[in-house]
Amino acid sequence: MLPVTADDHLPGPVAVLANPTAGRGRHRALLPRLLDELAAAGRPVRLLPAASPAEAEAACRAAVADGAGALVAVGGDGTVHRALQSVAGTDVPFGPIPAGTGNDFALDTGFPGDPLAAAAVIAEAVRDGRSQPVDLARMVGADGAERWYGAVLAAGFDAIVNERANRMRWPRGPRRYDLAILVELARLRPRRYTLRLDGVPHDLDAVLVAVGNCPTYGGGMRICPDADPTDGLLDVVVAGRVNRRTLVRVKPRIYQGTHVSHPLVRSFRARTVEVAAEGITSYADGERSLRLPVTISAVPGAVRLLR
Repeated sequence: MLPVTADDHLPGPVAVLANPTAGRGRHRALLPRLLDELAAAGRPVRLLPAASPAEAEAACRAAVADGAGALVAVGGDGTVHRALQSVAGTDVPFGPIPAGTGNDFALDTGFPGDPLAAAAVIAEAVRDGRSQPVDLARMVGADGAERWYGAVLAAGFDAIVNERANRMRWPRGPRRYDLAILVELARLRPRRYTLRLDGVPHDLDAVLVAVGNCPTYGGGMRICPDADPTDGLLDVVVAGRVNRRTLVRVKPRIYQGTHVSHPLVRSFRARTVEVAAEGITSYADGERSLRLPVTISAVPGAVRLLR
């Protein structure tokens, strides 16, 4: 897809949302250099104050409403997810600087993995007034609540594990997630899903359901390996009546995307996907999102990326 070039410079400052705890803080010391790199584009740079995810999202919305010329997110997929809620469907261009544990959206949409290199790409695009449209997924819950996501929606075993880990008070750090996996593996059972793909219903039993705008989630796991964020479609991957042993054996194959060749794994593609099941809260871009049922639509060119 060819880049879109504006005739004039971006009208407002470059607003920057930075998560200092992303990637366990390993890039925190880089922030001044990243801001300097962005300022080299010749636009004012404004660091947004945010002490919590809710404040981060509110700060981004306020910046866009106040006339920001661009929004940049420094962090992982969670930080990107918060920022996307304010720029989706607008003309405000967006740049993700990968500085988290999982940087799937940034990497899948062509940004360098090195934060300084990504900042240089974004600064050049700001300076030239250049952006490229990329699809996003828009999800709507039964109560009308709306969220956007860029990478993948998890609505099966992975979402259940995340929900378990978020409820646990002990242990802290990544060991909590590991323990949640063990607990949910012991409780593993197929659940009844109703999928409606462009209006066509599919009733099935499954342990894992993922709806991807991009191929990867979880820091490089190619759960929807053929997903393309420029094709106007969503990729749906379903693991059916898989037992514990098979799930443990197949899950490492997700990093290469070869799990889709397993006979119990099915893939679909659609513009609109409805997912319904009892007792599951979905996770989008790794962030706690809407409770099922949800309706997800591919929205072509919903965000303009600074590259």
